[in-house]
Order: sequence, then C-alpha cells, then structure tokens
Amino acid sequence: MSTHCNRIEDVSRLSRREALRRAGAGFGMVALGGLLSEEALGYSPGNGALPQLPARAKRIIWLFMGGGVSHVDSFDPKPILQKYHREKIPMKLPSHLRDGSDKVLASPFKFQKYGQSGLPVSELFPHMAKHADKLCVLRSMYCDSIDHTGATLQTFCGAVSLPRPGIGNWLLYGLGSENNNLPGYVVMGPDQQSGTATYSPRFLPTWTSGTRVNWDYSPNVTAHNALPNLRNAGQLTIDEQRAQLALLRKINSAYAADRVQTDPLSARTQSYELAFRMQAAAPEAFDITGETEVTRKMYGLDESHSQSFGYRCLLARRLAERGVRFIQLQCGKGDGLDWDQHGELEKGHRKNAAATDKPVGALLADLEARGLLDDTLVVWGGEFGRTPTSQGTDGREHHPHGYTLCLAGAGVRGGYSYGSTDEFGWNAAEKPMHIHDFHATLLHLMGIDHEKLTYRYSGRDFRLTDVHGNVAHEIIA
Repeated sequence: MSTHCNRIEDVSRLSRREALRRAGAGFGMVALGGLLSEEALGYSPGNGALPQLPARAKRIIWLFMGGGVSHVDSFDPKPILQKYHREKIPMKLPSHLRDGSDKVLASPFKFQKYGQSGLPVSELFPHMAKHADKLCVLRSMYCDSIDHTGATLQTFCGAVSLPRPGIGNWLLYGLGSENNNLPGYVVMGPDQQSGTATYSPRFLPTWTSGTRVNWDYSPNVTAHNALPNLRNAGQLTIDEQRAQLALLRKINSAYAADRVQTDPLSARTQSYELAFRMQAAAPEAFDITGETEVTRKMYGLDESHSQSFGYRCLLARRLAERGVRFIQLQCGKGDGLDWDQHGELEKGHRKNAAATDKPVGALLADLEARGLLDDTLVVWGGEFGRTPTSQGTDGREHHPHGYTLCLAGAGVRGGYSYGSTDEFGWNAAEKPMHIHDFHATLLHLMGIDHEKLTYRYSGRDFRLTDVHGNVAHEIIA
C-alpha cells in the first residue's frame, strides 16, 4: 500500500480561489485570472464581484463623531422642548434610562433655515449649513444599544456584540480598490471604545483590513509623519527589494501549496508587496506641503482648535482623489473631541463643533470643486443621539431610540430630510431607519445588492445586514 494516501479535504474550508486553483489542474484559476485582469476591470478586484446595480458612488468618506451628537441640538429642532423645559416629559419612557431623568431639557442653541430647501440647522454648524442643499438629513435613525461600544460596533459592523467585519471591510471585499499602490481602506483618528473592531476583517480575507495611519498634525507634517515606517529600513535599492519580494513569494507559495488555509499567509505577502509599492505612491498622497495657503486656511489648519480634524479632512480629500475605497475619519475619546456630554452639553458641543464644522464644510466644498462629490458619498454622525431630557442639570444621556445622521454627495437627495422623530425627539416615528436599513442603502448606492454580498463562514452565509435591511429608495436622487 502506498504511504501517500489520498487526502479527503473539507472543501468548505477552501476559498473560492483555492478551490479553482486545485481543481482541473489549475485551469479554473487561469480562467479566473483572465476574468479578473486589472486592465479589463479598471481597478484591483475584491472577490471578483462586479457591482450588481448601477453604482452612484465609488467611495465613502465616513466622518464619525464619536460619543453621540445630540440630534435635538444639531439637525432635528424640537420647539416643544422649550415649552416643557425642566418639566416632566408627558410621554411614557423606557424603563432603562441609565442615568438620565424624565425632565425635559430645552436646546440652548438657535436653529435657522438655510438654502433653497430651507433645511433647519443649529447655530453650531454654520459651515455645514452653507451646504444645506447638498445635505440629506436622516432624522429617523435608531439602533439597538444604549452603550458606546455596542452602538459603535453596530454602526459600522451591523452587530452589537458579535465579532463581525465592518462596512469598509465588506466594500473592499466586494469591490476591491481603485488604486493598487495605496490601501483600499484607511482609518484616521483615535480608536473609540470599540477599539480596532470597527475596521477588523474578522472572517473576511485579511487583506480587507483597515489601515490605520497617524493623524497628529504639525505645521511641517510630511508623508513620513502619517506613515513612519514608509522608508526601507535596510536602505535596499528598488531592484534589491524586488528580488527580496520575489524570493519571499516563492518561499511562501511553496509553503502554501500543501495547505488548506492560506489566507493569512497570502495577506501577509500581499501586505509586503503593497508596502513596497507605497514607497512611491504614499509620499505623494500624504504630503500636504504642496497644498496652497488658501486650502490650508479653508480646512482650518491655521487655527489650533480645528487643525487636527482639518488635517484629517484634507487627507481624506487627497485619498479620495487617488481611489481609496473607504476612508474612516474618527474623533472622540483620544483627541479631545468627545461628543459624550453627560454634563455641560452647551460647552462641550460648542467646543467640538468649532473644531469639526469648518473642516467638514471645507471638505464638501473641495470635493464639489474638484468634481469628486458626484461619486463620493460623505457620511456624518455618531453612534447614537442624546436624550431630549436632562442628565444632571445641563447634560444629556445616550439615546439610541431616534437620532440623526447626515449624507452628502453621490446619488443622494440634497436639501432633504428623511423621516422624523416624535414631537419631543424621543422615538423614530415616521419612516424609522434601523442601522441595517442604513447599511443596505449605502451598499445600494455603491452598486451592491446587500442580500447578495455574502461570505461563507462557519457553515452559513454571512452578510453585513444579516437577515434584515431595506433600501431607502426615497433618499436617492
């Protein structure tokens, strides 16, 4: 009897590409390689799935306001709060209020209507207000967690506690990147309570992971501040590095030939090769020294309170220009811009808005001027809102029952408000939009049917929206 017994492998453990490589003497992989040629597709493919719907957007810039912006103090005015200020709210509330009270707290901020649409915007956001006719304000959002970690995870990953890939990972898996020389998913800003979980690929291929870059600003910032390990430490020449990578790929390919699960190894090899290509592309992308003084001032880089977030927004525009698929900007705990005002709401929200509003307004104007807003979808907002009632004397508690997110750009109706909360701003009342519906709508705008973007893992097909999600066609222009 031969000592080399035939192995019966669990094919469910094989990736689609690995199955094609092993079957039919590898001719399936040859055919796939032809189908996925970069010249034919025009971008670096993800899982080989082309957009299943007409895509309105090519990329997403997500401006995450960590901590929870108060909807009733930003884009969802509720005049009745003034009438009942400091009185018991005349409605039945949930039994679990954390440390919140049942006493109404009026907004300390004035609202004004802007643009031809007459969209009401708080005095906190005068620069965003200039773009009122570009904004699509979703006033009927709701999620399932009252705590930061769970709500932040669900905002990006669709699940409150279970480890799941985030929307950026899913988009990179489904569509790939338009630029082979830069990461397809870039994260800038301090991690929030959920840590790296919002951009971890989990069971998706490792190469879909978000790449976190340094976000600290200094007047003389260069690409090497954002990517400190960009230079080759061994001072090898380009030809020497190419030879090094070729040898590494040859060794890794030999190692992987007799193994079933090779995704981590393949991803590591690809990361080395991407790092090599980034030596040429990244310095140009992250080096803002060539930006004009007018542009720097527009983003608030000349003012200490706005320069940090302004720097992130400016980099987001530069990365969008270069085909990065998903750009995640974060503020909150870690940069002094935490929107979690359990007390001193007026002081905290004024501080945070002063630091972020001007850069966001500049980003929208800059994208539009460069023709990028037509195919770039901008998302603005936090993980939930804040209660219409008080916590202490001048704060608000976490509020997942009804809150606001804003969209602008590719394919969405500008100067438009979708849905509403009740008269006090407590519950999503008209056209409630769960976070699953929000994700389904974003994927639709990116040309993907959310029910068809799946990944087989642990015996079932997973998707970002799980078994839920309805596209809000009404917000699409």
